[in-house]
Amino acid sequence: MPKQLPLTAIDACCSPLAREPLSAEQAAELSGLFKAMADPVRLRLLSLIASHSGGEACVCDLTDAFDLSGPTISHHLKVLRQSGLITGERRGTWVYYRVHPEVLARLSAVLVPGEQNVPA
Repeated sequence: MPKQLPLTAIDACCSPLAREPLSAEQAAELSGLFKAMADPVRLRLLSLIASHSGGEACVCDLTDAFDLSGPTISHHLKVLRQSGLITGERRGTWVYYRVHPEVLARLSAVLVPGEQNVPA
């Protein structure tokens, strides 16, 4: 699994792809985040967490949305957590998950078309 990119490095790492090419290191670091989101279950989990009321979701709120076992859901949440896309906090019996909005913003910014010289 690729190493997790620290949040401060994500914030400063990359300009939009159309403005300048990514370095090999930037591409490797960002690809880990995109790879974590590339699975349909993980992408849906990320969406459910991000759009949940209050910006966080209990694992108990997430499991009913899937026809998957608890351990499978836990595996997907672990991948998202290890990539740095989400964080989890145990409260009693349950774990509550939040999306790191700054990570999603950074990924979005990388994909935004930059200003290019376009012929008139």
